[in-house]
Amino acid sequence: MGYFWTILTLVVALGLSWRFLGGYMVGVFEGRIRFLSFIERPIYRLLGTSPDREQSWKRYAGSVVIFSGLSFALTYAILRLQGSLPLNPQHFGAVGPGLSWNTASSFVTNTNWQNYGGEETLSYLSQMCALTVQQFVTPAVGIGAALVIIRGFTKKSSPTVGNFWVDITRALLYVLLPIAVVAGIIFVGQGAVQTLSGPVHIHNALNGVSQTIALGPTGFMEVIKQLGTNGGGFFNANSAHPFENPTPLTNWLSIYLLLLIPVCLTYVFGKMVGSIRQGVAILTAMVILFGAWTAIATVAEHQPNPAVQQAGLLHQPTGNTVGKEVRFGVPSSALFGIASTQTSTGSANSAYDSFSPVGGGALLTGMMIGEVTPGGVGSGLYTILIYAILAVFIGGLMVGRTPEYLGKKIQATEVKLAGLGTLIMPMTVLILTGIAVSLHAGRAGPLNSGPHGFSEILYALTSQGNNNGSAFGGLTGNTTFYNVIGGIDMLIGRFGILIPAIALGGVLAAKNVVAAGAGTFRTDNPMFVGLLIGVIIIVGGLTFFPAVSLGPVVEQLSHGKFF
Repeated sequence: MGYFWTILTLVVALGLSWRFLGGYMVGVFEGRIRFLSFIERPIYRLLGTSPDREQSWKRYAGSVVIFSGLSFALTYAILRLQGSLPLNPQHFGAVGPGLSWNTASSFVTNTNWQNYGGEETLSYLSQMCALTVQQFVTPAVGIGAALVIIRGFTKKSSPTVGNFWVDITRALLYVLLPIAVVAGIIFVGQGAVQTLSGPVHIHNALNGVSQTIALGPTGFMEVIKQLGTNGGGFFNANSAHPFENPTPLTNWLSIYLLLLIPVCLTYVFGKMVGSIRQGVAILTAMVILFGAWTAIATVAEHQPNPAVQQAGLLHQPTGNTVGKEVRFGVPSSALFGIASTQTSTGSANSAYDSFSPVGGGALLTGMMIGEVTPGGVGSGLYTILIYAILAVFIGGLMVGRTPEYLGKKIQATEVKLAGLGTLIMPMTVLILTGIAVSLHAGRAGPLNSGPHGFSEILYALTSQGNNNGSAFGGLTGNTTFYNVIGGIDMLIGRFGILIPAIALGGVLAAKNVVAAGAGTFRTDNPMFVGLLIGVIIIVGGLTFFPAVSLGPVVEQLSHGKFF
């Protein structure tokens, strides 16, 4: 499929999904679509709750923490006990404590960062019961947090924000599981492996070479990997592996799935607050930034590779093909990389370490602006709404009007929570990067020296701090130092933003709605879209530019030109 047709079909498919899947999700989360109520009711009885029993934001946040804590303990226990558990045909032993800590932190936070090679480290039971289960429930938690902040705008003087257990149950039953089953059948039909029969051992009698080919329950895991913006693959090569991503159709479907729910949630937002134009404004800001970053990466990767030129190959009409899958080509690899890093997914169908400095910088900075274009499942929407509140506050100050967003006055508490949600990630990433480059254990990680080596450290900690999970490559991550600080990075990056977002929803829900007047600052027009984009870029640019200038910028300028 040509690049033009790839883009066109994605736009059409996502546009239709935005309207119809988005409308369906609104019906589900408003409780109007209940055809699976016969499954819901026993679950609620087991949990001791009810859709009519709403929670305050503190109880909602407490439920998130309790659920995530139990998920962490279960994941950690399975990894540590792996050697004594069934479905382990390769007889892998227990995963070490440092790697188990990092992996449990990774999958509980929807990061899916992998300091291990999946087919060489984890049993089938670990892949299915520890990792794939988390790949379903963590995006459901993100959807729940996004619903809280939406309800903050829709409720009036309300002490409650919804019920966490009801939200994740409906997100799983009505949205994630049905789509995953249908798409999983397509993936398996296209050639993604799905088996518990163990690896295949082959001996070639002609040359005497023996080979072991790893197999496993990959096809359905691949779907939730993309749909839930998880990114963690069964194989170490992730979506570059033909058993995970066998055809151009599955490659297109992968990009579609990882954009699907984050895009549709903007419709959910607009519909539930009573103005589709509000959702369109948020989506427009996302599309503009996503398009700009895609253009930068695509143009950069179409430039000749300087190292290959020095080796004597001056004519490189297809651009920088180093590290790219020939099956997908340069443009599709750049598009996949941008879609993955701007949706908190982190899956990869090419080697990001082999991207040009500008191309790799586009992947890196896409994460640094908060992964809001369109961001992860749920996390993208609640993060960009935090930015929107800051934009309203700044816009109000500029024109001398009382800042309001959708009829809710934006006052000191909202601005403090929005500021905390915005700054916690950059502070964590930059402090941990500073620690890593200051200590021998941190400097021993990258395989390259100079600005590229610095980029490898910065990318790893940015990826984990943003709960992305994509690996730049070139960094030896499975060490005590990187396992420990990586786990801390991921936990702060997830809950340091998610909890303020839930609190923000609770504070907004407790407010009454102010009627719009002639002086109301509009948040559904091009001016607001421009202001929102400016705030996102300025916050990301001011906080990360010094670090980026020491990595990708210096490396690219060392080639004598920027493109």
